[in-house]
Amino acid sequence: EDEFFYVIDGLLHIDLDDKTFDLHPGQGFMVPKGVAHRTRAPQRTSILMVEGKTVTPTGD
Repeated sequence: EDEFFYVIDGLLHIDLDDKTFDLHPGQGFMVPKGVAHRTRAPQRTSILMVEGKTVTPTGD
């Protein structure tokens, strides 16, 4: 399933294979299904994450 991240407050980094995207409040980013990624928040950050109901969460 695709995953959509939307930053409400703070800063979110989304790392893909060879790129990092920095998301600020009011910005969103869609990670397509099957794309390996990692999210990081260097400060207190509030986000909205939308994913399909068939996704099983892993990691922290």
